[in-house]
Amino acid sequence: MPRRVLPFLVLGLLLSSAVALRRFEDRVLTTQPRAPRWYKGNTHTHTINSDGDSHPDDVVKWYRSHGYQFVVITDHNVITSVEGLNALHGLDARFLVIRGEEVTDRFGGKPLHINALDPARHIAAQGGSSALDVVQRNVHAIRAAEAVPHVNHPSFGWALSAGELAQVRDLKLFEIFNGHPQVNNEGGGGVPSLEGMWDQILSRGVLLYGLAVDDAHHFKRHDDRTASRPGQGWVYVRADTLAPRAILEAMERGDFYSSTGVELNAYDVTDSTMTLTVRETAWSKYRIQFIGRGGELLHEATDSPATYRFRGDESYVRARVLESNGQRAWTQPLFLRSAPR
Repeated sequence: MPRRVLPFLVLGLLLSSAVALRRFEDRVLTTQPRAPRWYKGNTHTHTINSDGDSHPDDVVKWYRSHGYQFVVITDHNVITSVEGLNALHGLDARFLVIRGEEVTDRFGGKPLHINALDPARHIAAQGGSSALDVVQRNVHAIRAAEAVPHVNHPSFGWALSAGELAQVRDLKLFEIFNGHPQVNNEGGGGVPSLEGMWDQILSRGVLLYGLAVDDAHHFKRHDDRTASRPGQGWVYVRADTLAPRAILEAMERGDFYSSTGVELNAYDVTDSTMTLTVRETAWSKYRIQFIGRGGELLHEATDSPATYRFRGDESYVRARVLESNGQRAWTQPLFLRSAPR
Protein backbone atom coordinates (compact mmCIF):
# COMPACT_ATOMS: atom_id res chain seq x y z
CA MET A 1 0.00 0.00 0.00
CA PRO A 2 1.45 3.42 -0.93
CA ARG A 3 2.40 5.47 2.12
CA ARG A 4 0.50 8.52 0.89
CA VAL A 5 -2.79 6.56 1.05
CA LEU A 6 -2.34 5.50 4.67
CA PRO A 7 -3.14 8.89 6.28
CA PHE A 8 -6.42 9.06 4.36
CA LEU A 9 -7.41 5.58 5.54
CA VAL A 10 -6.67 6.54 9.14
CA LEU A 11 -8.66 9.74 8.78
CA GLY A 12 -11.56 7.81 7.30
CA LEU A 13 -11.56 5.36 10.21
CA LEU A 14 -11.50 8.20 12.73
CA LEU A 15 -14.40 9.98 11.03
CA SER A 16 -16.51 6.83 10.81
CA SER A 17 -15.78 6.09 14.47
CA ALA A 18 -16.80 9.61 15.46
CA VAL A 19 -20.06 9.31 13.51
CA ALA A 20 -20.81 5.94 15.12
CA LEU A 21 -20.07 7.38 18.57
CA ARG A 22 -22.35 10.37 17.93
CA ARG A 23 -25.18 8.09 16.80
CA PHE A 24 -24.72 5.97 19.91
CA GLU A 25 -24.77 9.09 22.12
CA ASP A 26 -27.93 10.32 20.36
CA ARG A 27 -29.65 7.00 21.04
CA VAL A 28 -28.61 7.10 24.70
CA LEU A 29 -29.66 10.74 25.18
CA THR A 30 -33.07 10.31 23.55
CA THR A 31 -33.90 7.13 25.44
CA GLN A 32 -32.81 8.32 28.88
CA PRO A 33 -35.67 9.82 30.93
CA ARG A 34 -35.24 13.52 31.60
CA ALA A 35 -35.82 15.04 35.01
CA PRO A 36 -38.86 17.34 34.91
CA ARG A 37 -38.25 21.05 35.38
CA TRP A 38 -40.39 24.16 35.69
CA TYR A 39 -41.06 26.30 32.59
CA LYS A 40 -42.58 29.78 32.85
CA GLY A 41 -45.10 30.61 30.15
CA ASN A 42 -48.12 32.59 29.02
CA THR A 43 -50.99 30.96 27.11
CA HIS A 44 -52.94 34.06 26.03
CA THR A 45 -51.53 37.01 24.06
CA HIS A 46 -52.22 39.00 20.90
CA THR A 47 -50.42 40.65 17.99
CA ILE A 48 -51.33 43.03 15.13
CA ASN A 49 -52.74 39.96 13.37
CA SER A 50 -55.92 40.54 15.41
CA ASP A 51 -56.31 43.38 17.92
CA GLY A 52 -52.84 43.77 19.41
CA ASP A 53 -50.60 46.79 18.87
CA SER A 54 -47.32 45.00 18.12
CA HIS A 55 -45.78 42.77 15.48
CA PRO A 56 -45.43 39.06 16.41
CA ASP A 57 -41.65 39.47 16.39
CA ASP A 58 -41.84 42.23 19.03
CA VAL A 59 -44.30 40.26 21.14
CA VAL A 60 -42.07 37.20 21.18
CA LYS A 61 -38.99 39.29 21.97
CA TRP A 62 -40.79 40.82 24.96
CA TYR A 63 -41.53 37.41 26.50
CA ARG A 64 -38.09 35.98 25.84
CA SER A 65 -36.34 39.04 27.26
CA HIS A 66 -38.49 38.93 30.42
CA GLY A 67 -37.55 35.43 31.52
CA TYR A 68 -40.31 33.31 29.99
CA GLN A 69 -39.56 29.92 28.48
CA PHE A 70 -42.67 29.73 26.28
CA VAL A 71 -45.52 31.84 24.93
CA VAL A 72 -48.66 30.91 23.00
CA ILE A 73 -49.80 33.42 20.34
CA THR A 74 -53.62 33.43 20.44
CA ASP A 75 -54.92 35.96 17.94
CA HIS A 76 -58.69 36.15 17.47
CA ASN A 77 -60.04 33.66 14.91
CA VAL A 78 -56.70 33.39 13.10
CA ILE A 79 -53.56 31.33 13.56
CA THR A 80 -50.36 33.33 13.58
CA SER A 81 -47.54 31.27 12.11
CA VAL A 82 -44.79 30.50 14.62
CA GLU A 83 -42.27 28.66 12.43
CA GLY A 84 -40.35 31.79 11.51
CA LEU A 85 -40.60 33.11 15.06
CA ASN A 86 -39.06 29.93 16.43
CA ALA A 87 -36.35 30.04 13.76
CA LEU A 88 -35.42 33.54 14.93
CA HIS A 89 -36.04 33.37 18.67
CA GLY A 90 -36.52 29.74 19.66
CA LEU A 91 -33.77 27.99 21.57
CA ASP A 92 -33.66 24.33 22.55
CA ALA A 93 -34.68 23.84 26.20
CA ARG A 94 -34.75 27.63 26.74
CA PHE A 95 -37.48 29.32 24.68
CA LEU A 96 -40.43 28.19 22.55
CA VAL A 97 -43.29 29.84 20.66
CA ILE A 98 -46.47 27.73 20.46
CA ARG A 99 -49.19 28.29 17.90
CA GLY A 100 -52.68 29.08 19.10
CA GLU A 101 -56.00 30.72 18.32
CA GLU A 102 -58.60 32.51 20.41
CA VAL A 103 -61.82 31.10 19.01
CA THR A 104 -64.08 34.12 19.41
CA ASP A 105 -67.85 33.64 19.45
CA ARG A 106 -70.97 35.24 20.93
CA PHE A 107 -74.47 34.44 22.15
CA GLY A 108 -77.11 36.99 23.07
CA GLY A 109 -74.52 39.77 23.15
CA LYS A 110 -72.23 37.81 25.46
CA PRO A 111 -68.59 37.36 24.39
CA LEU A 112 -67.58 33.69 24.51
CA HIS A 113 -63.88 33.11 23.93
CA ILE A 114 -62.03 29.79 24.08
CA ASN A 115 -58.31 29.42 23.42
CA ALA A 116 -57.05 26.59 21.24
CA LEU A 117 -53.49 25.66 22.19
CA ASP A 118 -51.34 24.13 19.41
CA PRO A 119 -54.14 23.50 16.86
CA ALA A 120 -53.41 21.51 13.71
CA ARG A 121 -55.62 23.87 11.68
CA HIS A 122 -57.75 26.99 11.90
CA ILE A 123 -60.98 26.59 13.90
CA ALA A 124 -64.08 28.53 12.86
CA ALA A 125 -66.41 29.84 15.58
CA GLN A 126 -69.21 27.30 15.86
CA GLY A 127 -72.18 29.29 17.22
CA GLY A 128 -74.96 27.56 19.15
CA SER A 129 -78.35 27.78 20.78
CA SER A 130 -77.17 29.01 24.22
CA ALA A 131 -74.01 30.28 25.87
CA LEU A 132 -73.28 26.77 27.15
CA ASP A 133 -73.97 25.25 23.73
CA VAL A 134 -71.62 27.74 22.05
CA VAL A 135 -68.81 26.91 24.45
CA GLN A 136 -69.38 23.17 24.14
CA ARG A 137 -69.45 23.25 20.34
CA ASN A 138 -66.22 25.23 20.25
CA VAL A 139 -64.51 22.94 22.75
CA HIS A 140 -65.43 19.96 20.56
CA ALA A 141 -64.13 21.75 17.45
CA ILE A 142 -60.87 22.59 19.23
CA ARG A 143 -60.40 18.97 20.28
CA ALA A 144 -61.14 17.85 16.70
CA ALA A 145 -58.30 20.13 15.56
CA GLU A 146 -55.95 18.23 17.91
CA ALA A 147 -55.67 21.24 20.23
CA VAL A 148 -56.12 21.81 23.94
CA PRO A 149 -58.99 24.17 24.90
CA HIS A 150 -59.15 26.63 27.73
CA VAL A 151 -62.07 28.93 28.50
CA ASN A 152 -61.09 32.59 28.74
CA HIS A 153 -62.25 35.31 31.17
CA PRO A 154 -65.71 33.87 31.95
CA SER A 155 -66.87 37.10 33.62
CA PHE A 156 -65.90 39.33 30.67
CA GLY A 157 -69.31 40.72 29.71
CA TRP A 158 -70.64 38.49 32.51
CA ALA A 159 -70.73 35.77 29.87
CA LEU A 160 -70.56 32.50 31.84
CA SER A 161 -71.60 31.31 35.29
CA ALA A 162 -69.95 28.65 37.42
CA GLY A 163 -72.96 26.42 36.79
CA GLU A 164 -72.53 26.68 33.03
CA LEU A 165 -68.78 26.06 33.16
CA ALA A 166 -69.34 22.99 35.33
CA GLN A 167 -71.43 21.45 32.55
CA VAL A 168 -68.83 21.77 29.78
CA ARG A 169 -67.47 18.37 28.78
CA ASP A 170 -63.93 17.53 27.63
CA LEU A 171 -62.52 20.68 29.27
CA LYS A 172 -59.71 20.83 31.84
CA LEU A 173 -58.56 24.47 31.85
CA PHE A 174 -60.07 27.89 32.47
CA GLU A 175 -58.79 31.29 33.54
CA ILE A 176 -58.97 32.24 37.21
CA PHE A 177 -56.90 35.36 36.58
CA ASN A 178 -56.73 37.43 33.39
CA GLY A 179 -54.55 40.55 33.11
CA HIS A 180 -56.99 42.52 30.94
CA PRO A 181 -58.38 45.47 32.97
CA GLN A 182 -62.04 44.82 32.01
CA VAL A 183 -62.62 41.13 32.70
CA ASN A 184 -64.03 41.34 36.26
CA ASN A 185 -61.64 38.92 37.96
CA GLU A 186 -63.04 39.89 41.35
CA GLY A 187 -66.70 39.54 40.40
CA GLY A 188 -69.32 41.95 41.67
CA GLY A 189 -73.06 42.60 41.87
CA GLY A 190 -73.74 39.15 43.25
CA VAL A 191 -71.36 37.37 40.85
CA PRO A 192 -68.46 35.63 42.61
CA SER A 193 -64.82 36.18 41.77
CA LEU A 194 -63.23 33.81 39.26
CA GLU A 195 -61.54 32.05 42.17
CA GLY A 196 -64.91 31.79 43.90
CA MET A 197 -66.38 30.31 40.72
CA TRP A 198 -63.52 27.80 40.73
CA ASP A 199 -64.46 26.58 44.21
CA GLN A 200 -68.12 26.33 43.22
CA ILE A 201 -67.15 24.15 40.24
CA LEU A 202 -64.75 21.97 42.26
CA SER A 203 -67.34 21.58 45.02
CA ARG A 204 -69.67 19.99 42.45
CA GLY A 205 -67.01 17.32 41.86
CA VAL A 206 -65.92 18.76 38.51
CA LEU A 207 -62.18 18.99 38.02
CA LEU A 208 -60.97 22.16 36.29
CA TYR A 209 -57.46 23.56 36.56
CA GLY A 210 -56.98 27.31 37.01
CA LEU A 211 -54.83 29.48 34.73
CA ALA A 212 -53.34 32.93 35.20
CA VAL A 213 -52.71 34.71 31.88
CA ASP A 214 -51.84 38.09 30.41
CA ASP A 215 -54.37 38.45 27.59
CA ALA A 216 -51.87 41.09 26.47
CA HIS A 217 -52.79 43.44 23.63
CA HIS A 218 -50.68 46.50 24.35
CA PHE A 219 -46.89 46.29 24.35
CA LYS A 220 -46.36 50.01 23.69
CA ARG A 221 -48.42 51.51 26.54
CA HIS A 222 -46.15 50.57 29.41
CA ASP A 223 -47.48 53.05 31.97
CA ASP A 224 -51.15 53.01 30.97
CA ARG A 225 -53.16 51.10 33.55
CA THR A 226 -56.19 51.06 31.23
CA ALA A 227 -54.16 49.03 28.72
CA SER A 228 -53.96 45.26 28.52
CA ARG A 229 -50.24 44.89 29.19
CA PRO A 230 -47.91 41.87 29.31
CA GLY A 231 -46.42 40.48 32.49
CA GLN A 232 -49.65 40.32 34.53
CA GLY A 233 -50.22 36.59 34.98
CA TRP A 234 -48.50 33.36 33.93
CA VAL A 235 -48.06 29.67 34.62
CA TYR A 236 -45.14 27.54 35.75
CA VAL A 237 -45.44 24.13 34.08
CA ARG A 238 -43.51 21.07 35.22
CA ALA A 239 -42.54 19.04 32.15
CA ASP A 240 -39.68 16.81 31.06
CA THR A 241 -38.94 18.83 27.93
CA LEU A 242 -39.74 22.21 26.38
CA ALA A 243 -41.97 21.03 23.54
CA PRO A 244 -45.62 21.90 22.74
CA ARG A 245 -47.12 18.49 23.53
CA ALA A 246 -45.03 17.99 26.67
CA ILE A 247 -46.13 21.39 28.01
CA LEU A 248 -49.81 20.88 27.16
CA GLU A 249 -49.98 17.32 28.48
CA ALA A 250 -48.51 18.51 31.77
CA MET A 251 -51.10 21.28 31.98
CA GLU A 252 -53.98 18.89 31.31
CA ARG A 253 -52.88 16.66 34.15
CA GLY A 254 -52.59 19.68 36.46
CA ASP A 255 -48.82 19.66 36.75
CA PHE A 256 -48.47 23.44 36.96
CA TYR A 257 -49.20 26.40 39.18
CA SER A 258 -50.43 29.88 38.31
CA SER A 259 -49.01 33.19 39.47
CA THR A 260 -49.14 36.96 39.31
CA GLY A 261 -45.67 37.26 40.82
CA VAL A 262 -45.15 34.69 43.59
CA GLU A 263 -42.67 31.90 42.81
CA LEU A 264 -42.32 28.56 44.54
CA ASN A 265 -39.03 26.83 45.31
CA ALA A 266 -40.86 23.53 45.81
CA TYR A 267 -44.34 22.05 45.64
CA ASP A 268 -44.70 18.48 46.88
CA VAL A 269 -47.70 16.22 47.43
CA THR A 270 -47.61 12.82 49.16
CA ASP A 271 -50.41 10.46 50.17
CA SER A 272 -50.80 12.38 53.43
CA THR A 273 -49.48 15.92 52.93
CA MET A 274 -49.21 18.94 50.66
CA THR A 275 -46.14 21.17 51.13
CA LEU A 276 -45.26 24.54 49.58
CA THR A 277 -41.96 26.37 49.79
CA VAL A 278 -42.11 30.01 48.69
CA ARG A 279 -39.21 31.76 47.00
CA GLU A 280 -39.26 34.66 49.42
CA THR A 281 -38.10 38.21 48.82
CA ALA A 282 -36.71 40.52 51.49
CA TRP A 283 -39.47 43.15 51.07
CA SER A 284 -42.46 40.78 51.25
CA LYS A 285 -44.37 38.70 53.75
CA TYR A 286 -46.57 35.76 52.83
CA ARG A 287 -49.69 33.88 53.85
CA ILE A 288 -49.90 30.31 52.60
CA GLN A 289 -53.49 29.10 52.62
CA PHE A 290 -54.89 25.63 52.04
CA ILE A 291 -58.43 25.72 50.62
CA GLY A 292 -61.08 23.02 50.60
CA ARG A 293 -64.67 22.37 49.58
CA GLY A 294 -66.78 25.49 49.20
CA GLY A 295 -63.70 27.70 49.52
CA GLU A 296 -63.21 26.75 53.17
CA LEU A 297 -59.92 27.89 54.66
CA LEU A 298 -58.48 24.65 56.01
CA HIS A 299 -55.16 26.00 57.29
CA GLU A 300 -53.05 29.14 57.05
CA ALA A 301 -49.31 29.48 57.66
CA THR A 302 -46.96 32.45 57.58
CA ASP A 303 -43.74 30.45 57.53
CA SER A 304 -42.30 28.64 54.52
CA PRO A 305 -42.21 25.75 53.91
CA ALA A 306 -45.84 25.21 54.91
CA THR A 307 -47.40 21.76 55.15
CA TYR A 308 -51.03 20.67 55.31
CA ARG A 309 -51.82 17.15 56.52
CA PHE A 310 -54.91 15.67 54.88
CA ARG A 311 -57.80 14.74 57.14
CA GLY A 312 -59.50 12.68 54.44
CA ASP A 313 -62.87 14.44 54.44
CA GLU A 314 -61.92 17.61 52.53
CA SER A 315 -63.19 16.50 49.09
CA TYR A 316 -60.36 18.50 47.51
CA VAL A 317 -57.41 20.61 48.63
CA ARG A 318 -55.67 23.40 46.77
CA ALA A 319 -53.20 26.03 47.96
CA ARG A 320 -53.01 29.79 47.55
CA VAL A 321 -50.14 32.12 48.43
CA LEU A 322 -50.96 35.77 49.25
CA GLU A 323 -48.03 38.20 49.09
CA SER A 324 -48.08 41.43 51.08
CA ASN A 325 -47.97 43.64 47.97
CA GLY A 326 -50.88 41.94 46.24
CA GLN A 327 -49.14 39.19 44.27
CA ARG A 328 -50.59 35.68 44.32
CA ALA A 329 -49.95 32.09 43.36
CA TRP A 330 -52.40 29.20 43.05
CA THR A 331 -51.65 25.47 42.97
CA GLN A 332 -54.03 23.02 41.31
CA PRO A 333 -56.68 21.09 43.25
CA LEU A 334 -56.11 17.58 44.51
CA PHE A 335 -59.27 15.48 44.95
CA LEU A 336 -59.08 13.17 47.93
CA ARG A 337 -62.38 11.33 48.29
CA SER A 338 -63.62 10.47 44.83
CA ALA A 339 -62.41 10.79 41.27
CA PRO A 340 -64.08 13.74 39.54
CA ARG A 341 -65.36 13.47 36.00
